[in-house]
Amino acid sequence: MSKKIRRIIIALVLLVVIVIAAGGLGYYYILAPNTTVNDDGIVYVRDSANSVSRVFETLRRQGYIKSIHTLSGVAKLKRFVSQVRPGRYKIRDGMNNNELINMLRAGNQYPVIFTFNNMRTLEEFATKATEELAVSKNELLTLLKDTDVLANLGFDSCTIMAMFIPNTYQIYWNTSALDLLKRMKKEYDRFWNENRMAKATAMGLSPEEVITLASIIEEETVKPEEYPVIAGVYVNRLNRGIKLDACPTLKYVLGDFTISRILDRYLKIDSPYNTYMYAGLPPGPIRMASIKVIDSVLNYQKHDYLFFCAKSDFSGYHNFSKTLRQHNIYAREYHQELNKRKIWK
Repeated sequence: MSKKIRRIIIALVLLVVIVIAAGGLGYYYILAPNTTVNDDGIVYVRDSANSVSRVFETLRRQGYIKSIHTLSGVAKLKRFVSQVRPGRYKIRDGMNNNELINMLRAGNQYPVIFTFNNMRTLEEFATKATEELAVSKNELLTLLKDTDVLANLGFDSCTIMAMFIPNTYQIYWNTSALDLLKRMKKEYDRFWNENRMAKATAMGLSPEEVITLASIIEEETVKPEEYPVIAGVYVNRLNRGIKLDACPTLKYVLGDFTISRILDRYLKIDSPYNTYMYAGLPPGPIRMASIKVIDSVLNYQKHDYLFFCAKSDFSGYHNFSKTLRQHNIYAREYHQELNKRKIWK
């Protein structure tokens, strides 16, 4: 074999070695797993600390990154050197640098599983949102008092609580306060599908009125099986022009839902929410009504009952009556038991 051929062979071998080495190095830098995750892997990127270098350092400090050197190198190679979009990201175990950089550069956030239920006030909702999302409680409450904002959403200060349908939603952590309200309106519109709208229309009620009635019923009983029965009572009273005489509306006016006895002086409080004084429904919901109660109103039980009263055994159930005479008997039994138990308030 001539020296020339030998040199060519050696050169080719060296070239192959270099190519293989370069490929191995490229794989190590770009495609080799570079994350270790032993928890939920959630990382929050805020406006004040969203430079690429600071985010990478945060990942290193939290123990998610094996090699910040290779990560930074690939970032420079991909020209990702400015800022990471603020948000909530999920680092998965075994991600390579390419996957991690693509996620951060695209701003592919991991949404918050946001659940709210059993809420009586907008402030409770705002507190919950502030605890789980990057929204300002004050900003959210300010928007909820802004008549122009409410009008654009299709509500007013009395009906706005109806817009919040308690459920579980996926929401991006850095959603703005206004966008959160728009999302709730979108979910409200989705909830009121053709079937529900048809049932509300057949009852002669608007969606807001259905929810207002549902909010009262949810405060009346802790027994879900009674929802459609009580709904039927109130529908009967509305259809006959009889005042609702709903205790929860007075508790709402007084700002105290722990009250067990409705005293005579409470009945004289002049408020549009006092259903002992004014016929029809109050101006808006007295709490955020659950889906189960709303659907119970839309599918109310048809019967002849006009009254109901808590049972004297304090079981949480109610006695239902067609006549005022029978209702008064049940009411007397209940009040006697309140006296026996020394419950005066």
